[in-house]
Order: sequence, then structure tokens, then C-alpha cells
Amino acid sequence: MTKPADLEPGVLKRAVAASALGNATEWFDYGVYSAATTYITSAFFPGSLGTLGTMLGFAISFILRPLGGMVWGPLGDRIGRKAVMAITILLMAAATGAIGLIPGHGSIGVWAPILLILLRVVQGFSTGGEYGGAATYLAECAPDKRRGFFGSFLEFGTLAGFAGGTAVVALCQLVLGDDAMRDWGWRIPFLIAIPLGLVGWYLRSHLDESPVFTEIADTDTKKPLAVLRELVTVYRRETLTLIGLVVALNVVNYTLLTYQPTYLENTLGIGESTTSRMVLIGEVVMMLTLPFFGRLSDTVGRKPMWLVSVVGLAVLAVPMYWLMGKGIVWAVVGFIVLGLFYVPQLSTISATFPAIFPTQVRYAGFALGYNVSTAVFGGTAPLVNEWTIDRTGWTLFPAVYMVGASLIGLLAWFFLRETKGTSLRGTDVPDADDPEPNFEKAPAT
Repeated sequence: MTKPADLEPGVLKRAVAASALGNATEWFDYGVYSAATTYITSAFFPGSLGTLGTMLGFAISFILRPLGGMVWGPLGDRIGRKAVMAITILLMAAATGAIGLIPGHGSIGVWAPILLILLRVVQGFSTGGEYGGAATYLAECAPDKRRGFFGSFLEFGTLAGFAGGTAVVALCQLVLGDDAMRDWGWRIPFLIAIPLGLVGWYLRSHLDESPVFTEIADTDTKKPLAVLRELVTVYRRETLTLIGLVVALNVVNYTLLTYQPTYLENTLGIGESTTSRMVLIGEVVMMLTLPFFGRLSDTVGRKPMWLVSVVGLAVLAVPMYWLMGKGIVWAVVGFIVLGLFYVPQLSTISATFPAIFPTQVRYAGFALGYNVSTAVFGGTAPLVNEWTIDRTGWTLFPAVYMVGASLIGLLAWFFLRETKGTSLRGTDVPDADDPEPNFEKAPAT
């Protein structure tokens, strides 16, 4: 079978924009939730353990992410990437917007936190298919030799959404003041997710299907349960490799980007507005460097990028967190240094993770492995950090947690195949040492 021509520039740009905007919508919610932690605590979790309740609300949204991956992933491998991506972004935006409409604890009592938790669960279920679908779709649409560069824009959307959520909260704080924010202003950022989601749905519903998926759509029609069995039997190495890499990726991500404002406020006594702006500066710096690192991975490969990142974070996490305790300027410096060492991972997710699996199980493999690891080690990171510091007073624990996660990522790195410039077509596992795609039907399991 001849290789299909690369997508036309205009079509590729639409694919990048639609994928990135969905990711931005997902992370806009997490950015808002993180930056508005104190207001959410006041509205839904009054009392001495309020912050832990809010962190639990954050973590619990991850409980259904593996289930979402088990449902959406195999479905995306069966009916296509495009349809699932359109559905998940609508669910996600609707749940985020609904949070802005829930009456507070003072109005409906215990139903307020219950409704919040339920909506976070819906978000988790939809996100279980959102991220894997967007990354898989974008990787399959990008040219083989520029997959790292184009894939980096998905993570550009991640940070743009996260930074956008943080920026909107900071702007509301500046315009409305603290009293109005605690009363009703915190709802505004959540409501903004609704139009964002509708724009993302419109873009995704007008995309063409991934050409890589289209090539094998008629050669393998396994049912979802058969796909899951195949993942845990035939592709056990690939699944475990992904899970290990995601431990490193997401403990750092949710500690550095999500828990950081709470850490700086509660542990170092820095004000809410200051922490929001500090994290925003770091996120913007990281965002601007993503395309550079993505392009670099197309030259040097994915494995060297991951090696530099996990080793650098393992070595520097503790010194940089110690430095953060010396004042706001040093906190900015420490945050940016760790962020820049994290970017080589973040910028290459879309080029690295989908390429771990063959086409017929790619969406399911990414969604399942990524979301299982994220649920256990990523979304729980803010809760684990807060609980440990609260119980022990050990303010360097988040750094030590990062070190441990990075060492797990280093172990998984040894089992990662290099896929720089390798085609994602066919039913074989992509490997730079064996670049010829195979289109035969995968063996039954």
C-alpha cells in the first residue's frame, strides 16, 4: 500500500486547532479550579478541613478517568477518532459550566459539595476520552518528520487553557475584589467554559477522519472488550511503559501547575493574587518554549528529551523547592527552572505516547494507560501533598514526591522505543529500527 500524501496545510492547521482547543477547554477548568481553590472552599467546604475537601473534589474527578478511557478509547478505535472527540468536549464543557451554577453550602447545605463532586466525576469520565483522542488524532494527522513540532501545539493548548483559567481568575480578582469573588465572582470563569466548548465542538465536527485510522478501518473490527484484552496480553510492555512515563509526567504536572498556588499560600504565606500571577508567569514561559522543544524532538528524538527531563527533575526538584522558601522572587525562579525541565516531557506527549501503540489499539492504549496512571498518581498529587504537609509539616515533601516519580519515569524510559520520523501507519508497533508499516490484520486474542 502506498503512503498517502501529507494533509494539505489548511487541513492540518484545522486539525491542530481543533485538537488544541479541546485540550485548552479541559485544562481551562483545572486552571480555574486550582486558582479559585480558596473561593471554592468557602462556597462548598466551610470548616477547618475545607482545603482538603476542595483537594478531594479535584482528585475525585480522576476516579472515573480510567473508566472513561475504557469506554471512549476502544470506541475511538472502532468508530473513529473524530466522533468521540466531538462528544467528549461537549460533556466536558457542560459539566464545567454547570459548576458555576451550583448554589453554595449556605443555600442548599450538603447538596452543594455533593453536586460539585458529581460534576467533577462527569468531567473525569469525559476527560478519559478527550486527551487520548486529541493526541492520537493529531499524531496520526501530522507529517512523520514533524510530529513533535505539530504535536507540541496540543500541549500549547494545555498550558493556554491552564494559564487562561488562572488569568481569568486573576482578572476577576483585580476587577471585582475579594468580597465579590467569594460571593459570586468565582462563578464567572467556570461559565466561560461553555462557549469555549461549543467552539471546540464546531471545529471538531467539521474535521476529516484521521488518514491513518481510515487506512485500517476495514481490516480490524474488534469489539471494545477484545481491544482491552489485546492491550493487557499482546501489548503489556507498551501499556506498562506508558503508565511509568505518565507517573513522572503527571506527578510533576499536578504538583507544579495545580497544587503550587495552594502550596505557596498555605506553606509560604504568599497572598492569593501574588501566587496566581507567579504561576501565570511560569506557565507563559513554558508555553512559549513548547514549539521549540517539540521541533527539537524531531531532530534529536523523543528518548533524549525524556532522559534530560526526568534526570534534571530528579536532581533539581529539592534544591528548587528549598529556593522557593526564600521569597517570592526565588519562588518564581525555582518554578521556572523546574518548568523548563518539565517542558521536554510536556512538549513531546503527542509525539511519544500515541507512537507506543499500533493503530488498531492506539486510542484505547493511550486512553487506558494514561488515565489509570493519572488517576492513581496525577490527580491525587495535590491531595497527597496537602495531607502530608498538614500531618508532618515537611514543606519539601512535594519535591521529594517529584523525585520519586521521576525515577519511576527513568525506569520506564529504558523500555521506550525511539519513534522519531517513524510512520504510525499499519498494525505493527512503530519502531525507528523497523520503519516499514504492516497492514495485515492483527492476530486474534
